[in-house]
Amino acid sequence: MTWLVYLLECADGSFYAGITNRLEHRLEAHNSGQGARYTRSRRPVILLATQAHPDRSEASKAEARLKRLPRSAKLGFFETSASDA
Repeated sequence: MTWLVYLLECADGSFYAGITNRLEHRLEAHNSGQGARYTRSRRPVILLATQAHPDRSEASKAEARLKRLPRSAKLGFFETSASDA
């Protein structure tokens, strides 16, 4: 099963990063107020980028790396392949 690291832009312009193996379901959850607490008050959210990983462990590690980056580098994170990380 493929897992995805994803980056959202919230209505207030902030970014939110997460992982999922059901992207459409997760986006619906974020936009309906059933997703992460952070996005509940910042709807609607827009998907900016995704990156595929072979399992949850690798996706979680990639998410942690993404969250440590400054805002200006977050989109660039998705321009590198998962194998480069």
